[in-house]
This record gives sequence, structure tokens and C-alpha cells, in this order.
Amino acid sequence: MLKLVAFFLTLSIFSSLSAQDLSINGPWKFKTGDQPGWAVPGLNDSAWSTIHTGASWENQGYKGYDGFAWYRLHIVIPSSIKDKAFLKEKIRFDLGKIDDGDEFYLNGFLIGRNAGKGGTIQSGDWQQQRSYTIPLTDGRIHWDKDNVIAIRVWDHDGDGGMYDGKYGISVMDVTDYISLDMSTDEFHFSAADARQFSKKIVLRSSSEKFDFTGRLNIRVVDPFSGTAVYKQTIGTDFAQDRPFEYTVKTSLPQQGPYRVEYSFEEGRSKKIVTAAEEVPYILTPSPGAAPRINGPEIYGVRPDAPFLYKIPATGEKPAAYSATGLPSTLSLDKSSGIITGSIAKKGSYPVQLTVKNHAGTATRRFTIICGDKIGLTPALGWNSWNCWGLSVSDEKVKASAAAMSEKLADHGWSYINIDDGWEEKRDDKGEILTNNKFQDMKALCDHVHGLGLKIGIYSSPGPRTCGGYLGSYQHEDQDAATYARWGIDYLKYDWCSYGEIAPQAPSLDEMKKPYIIMRKALDKTGRDILYSLCQYGMGDVWKWGGEIGANSWRTTGDITDTWGSMAGIGFSQEKAAPYTAPGNFNDPDMLVVGRVGWGPSLHNARLTPDEQYTHISLWSLLSAPLLIGCDMSRLDNFTLGLLTNDEVLAVDQDALARPAKKVWDKDNIQVWVKELKDGSKAVGIFNQGAQPAKPTIPYSSLGLPAQLKVRDLWRQQDLTSIQKAFTPRIPAHGVVLLKVKAKT
Repeated sequence: MLKLVAFFLTLSIFSSLSAQDLSINGPWKFKTGDQPGWAVPGLNDSAWSTIHTGASWENQGYKGYDGFAWYRLHIVIPSSIKDKAFLKEKIRFDLGKIDDGDEFYLNGFLIGRNAGKGGTIQSGDWQQQRSYTIPLTDGRIHWDKDNVIAIRVWDHDGDGGMYDGKYGISVMDVTDYISLDMSTDEFHFSAADARQFSKKIVLRSSSEKFDFTGRLNIRVVDPFSGTAVYKQTIGTDFAQDRPFEYTVKTSLPQQGPYRVEYSFEEGRSKKIVTAAEEVPYILTPSPGAAPRINGPEIYGVRPDAPFLYKIPATGEKPAAYSATGLPSTLSLDKSSGIITGSIAKKGSYPVQLTVKNHAGTATRRFTIICGDKIGLTPALGWNSWNCWGLSVSDEKVKASAAAMSEKLADHGWSYINIDDGWEEKRDDKGEILTNNKFQDMKALCDHVHGLGLKIGIYSSPGPRTCGGYLGSYQHEDQDAATYARWGIDYLKYDWCSYGEIAPQAPSLDEMKKPYIIMRKALDKTGRDILYSLCQYGMGDVWKWGGEIGANSWRTTGDITDTWGSMAGIGFSQEKAAPYTAPGNFNDPDMLVVGRVGWGPSLHNARLTPDEQYTHISLWSLLSAPLLIGCDMSRLDNFTLGLLTNDEVLAVDQDALARPAKKVWDKDNIQVWVKELKDGSKAVGIFNQGAQPAKPTIPYSSLGLPAQLKVRDLWRQQDLTSIQKAFTPRIPAHGVVLLKVKAKT
């Protein structure tokens, strides 16, 4: 199978496929359940339901169904597709992505399966593109006759079925054996001039038989003008054991969005492999030497609960921290800025924070509210799932905490959250125990707290988690008490196998029930544990999540690092927005920036740089929790720039907690406006189109006055000479994020 895993890969075209692909998008025949005889070609499936690929079965009339199901497709495979191929070795069946595991049968014969532990499809990889190949001479192919493709699918939770990806039948050709590998190296920028970069790419062959020669053409293009600012053509010669490497070195006219386009033409067949990637560019200025205090202006704590807060302040270290008006029962470490203790009496406690270093002094008002609510602003933190999946371990958590402490804590990031994969079994008293990847959870919590950070954990109201580990069903009080004893500060509670406990079509009360039980269990502990519901938006959870005591709740299915997934989720949050309030936040899922992978094998996020700017901007405008999902130990400068822009983070952390509203939607341009506590507004202008745009958007159309003070938040620059209308240049899938206030 040809794999192109690329850094900021946005395009990968194989010219030969359009001529020889045979579409298998459907409609397919579909039936829930599991019978071995459903693979055989002679089965009468005329009474089966019809279904399409490219969308989960939940979205096609089978909401809430988990378990086995079968897809069947009758198709004639013409022998003519062999004649169009330059090479005539193998035929490939591309079956998209299947949630979770599958077996592929052709005319009753098992061709292959996607399986995990123990070789069972119950542990298959839901993210993996399914591509199966067999020789053209294989007798299981019925050329020019009816063929039956049967797919046995297993889904254990969430969405299921043939939900995404590429579907087709093709004869493998020259371009299927050649890959333009852009993942071997990253962009390297000159320390003296950020416009100068170098990047190594590699041409690889997966063919055991053939050497390849040809020409590699490289262009660096300004997406706004279409002008190539760099061109190079290189002769190539490579084989499976002898890849071809080339390093692009050039200087860009200015810092900003540029696109590198690669095109390899194979010498004999003249077939072409193309790919492209965006050059990352950093908008966030580096912090200065003088102190700056960041993070939220308000902080909630319950009476007598343990208090832990690290004053987030950039600037050169060492620094001295002080606080005026701090309750007497709280103490501040003046060298680390960590505040600990507890507060017995409800009330509002205004505090003035001060940070000094050799370059200056910063002060800021900070209000501690001791009452019934915590998490008054969205959580800023990290979660292990999007990078490590079930391979999370004590060592990986500690490495993430060290990276957050060193690079992100001074910008307000504070939570280190362990997702699924830490559980083992229960002892004879029913107490939950950790597996051998986590030898001492209490010691790990103490370690994270010692850095001034907080730590979270994961469970399910069902008997098993999504990953098949122990859930909290019928042990809620025990588990909550254990979490409190360890020192846990955050609980992600995932519906998962509770679908086996609840009725097939649970009522609203039945959806609420397991979350209310754990809420009561957490309340008994006396510890502040942020409560995050993960149940994918069922029953319009945003309407009742706050009522049952949740601090946040997922509004959607799982996110992936694609534009379709991120944009589809982010731009559809308006329905839930009215239910956001301090302490109660809609959660459109975790961030997919940096190195992600959902397991031990990681890759750079497939979102382009501009799509990642859109991702952070939109989530901040939505007042959404910002939970990093990447490998924290390998944060490159671009990702750091995304995560350390204090003016952008301030939009997310604004004390008013009022999410943005969409006020303009025209010609692929959307404008979202968010009210801020200081009377100003944050304005996000998004280009949803695949081409750069320069729209004209009158202030009056957005309900704004004709005279504005305007600040570019990503660049942290005041803008001048902007009157009556915005006319920004916005890259494809990009954003301009502004803060505006009436000019007086």
C-alpha cells in the first residue's frame, strides 16, 4: 500500500488512478448482526437495507448501534482496467476507514483483516485506511463477471462503519510504488532570518523489482498571487533499498503563507506523483524579558477544598512573586509563584498579583471566588489520548508535565490529564488498581502538583472503558474516593460501555443517570475535581450538563486531524452556545495540533498551518476547553507559537465566558464575534474556501460602529487606517483574529 505521511500534507494526487479506478462508493447492502454465511456470493441480500460509505451507520438510521454488522456490494470488475496499467502485477481494494475493525471477503474468500491484540477485529484500528492487494492472476477475482465484496465490521462504541477515506478498485501502477516522503524532516528556519528555510524530502520505492528514474520538480508558491518564488528541477535515480534525498534551501520574500509543490515524473511511463505542503510561519511574538502576568482573572474554589494555583507569568527568570489581599489561609511561594492552602468561608476575594525580575514589574488584579462553582474559565491543559492512546504511561505523563512546566505553564496551561489505559483490576475490597504502566498514582499526582500543575484521570460509567479497561459501574463512590485520595483534580467520564447498561434507545433521564451518580460521588470527597462529561452530545447534553453539575461536556464525536473533521465540528457549535456560562462549557473535543497519532506511532498534524491557526482561534472564540493532544516532549517552534499567544488565550479565558456568535456567512467567509468583559469584542474572520480570499466586510453588517480601534491578536499589533470595513487577506482555510473597540 502506498503511504504518504507528510508534514502539513494538503495534497497527494496519483495521476494514474483517475483512469483506472473503479468506484465502490455504493450504495451497499447492509445488515446488523453476524452470520458466517453472509460472506458467500450466493446469498440473497435483496432484503437487506441500503447504506452508503463515507458516513457512519449511526448517521444513516442506526443511531446507538454497537456490535457486528455486514456490508455487501455486487460489482463487475472489467478486465480492461488491466490494459490501462503500465505495470500489471496487483489489484488493490481501497475500503476507506472502518470503525473499529473489519474482515474483507471477496467472493466468499477472506482476503484480509484489520485487527489488533490477539488478531481480533474487536481491537482493530479505526483510523487506518483499509487497502488490500492480491495478484492480478488470483483466481478469486471474477473478471468481467459479478463479484461480491463483503465486509464484516465490528464497532464497540461511538460511531461505526465505513465512515471516511478512499473507496475504489484499481490495478497498482508505477505511481503506487513511489512516494514523496515529506515526514523524514521538518522545516528548519534560520535564527537570523525567519524567512530562510531548508527542508529535506525523500523519494522512496516500495517495489522489490524496479528501479526508478525521472525528474523531481519543486516550486515554492505565493498562494495569493500564484507566483513561484523558487523553482528547481533535479534528476533522480532510486530503488527500494536506495531512496533519493534532496534538501530544498531558499529564502522567502516575506514571512507568511507559502506552499511547496513537489512533482515527480517517472521516466519510462511518464506517470506523475505530486504532493504539496504549507510552509509553517510563526505569528506569535516571543515574550519580552520584563514580566507579564497571564491566565484568567477569576478562579473558583469550594470551601475547605485544597487550593493550588501557579501564577502564570512570562519574562526572564528568576522572578519574585507577591500577592496583596490573599486570604490568610492561603500561602504563596515567592520564588515559584505557587499558591496553596484552603479557604473556609464563601466569598469573593480580590487579590493583586505582582511579579518582579531584573527587567521590570508587572501587576494584575485576580479574584478568587469561594463558592459552589469551580472551573469558572475553560480548562487549559493536556490530554494523553490524541497522541498516546492506550500506550500512555507514567513516564510519558511525567515528560508531558515537565514540558508544560517549562514551556506552557507561564501562559496559563495547568492540567495534565491521563486518558484511557491506566486501569488494571480491583482488589478484594473493590478498590480500583493501576496497571504496571502506573506503579504509584499518588506519587505521580504529588509530582505533578509539585510543579504547580493539576492532574486528571479518565473512567466510564459502564463496566468497561472505550479501550476495554475497567470502568466505574457500581463502584462510583469507591472510585471517586480513590481519585481524591490520590490527588486527582479532573475527571473525564466517558459513556463507552454504559450503552450495554442503558436501554437501546435511552430516555433523557437514563442518559443523565450515570453522570448524576458520579456527580454525587465526587461531591462526597470534599476535593475540587473538575467534571467533564464525554458522551458525544447525546440528548443535547448542552441543555442539561450544567444542571447536573458538570463543568464541561462533549458536544460532538471524536475529532481527527483533518480539515473536514475540525471545521465540521468547530463551525457547528452555535446550537450549544447559549448554554455556556462560567463553570459550564461546551467541549468540541481536544486540539489536534503538534505531533498526534492516537498510539505509539505519531505524525505531525495533517492540518495546514493556517488550519491550525483557525483551530485555536475558533476554539478560543467558542470559550471551549483547550486540551492539547500532542506529544508535549516534542513541541516545535510553530506549535509553541500556537499555544503561547497570551492575547489569543485571553479570548478563551475571558471572565464573561460568552461564546462568539456567527454574524456573517457569505462566499465561504464567516465572521464570528465574541463579547469580552472589558467591553471590547473579539472578531474572527474565517476563510472556509480552498483558495485565498480578500473579502470586504462592512462594520455595519457586523453591528459594529464605523470608527474602531483594531488589534491583530496573533501578531499582537495595533492596526491603523481601518475604517468602515474589514478588508483582510486570508489564506485558504485561514483566519484573521482581531480585538476591536469603539474609538472615542
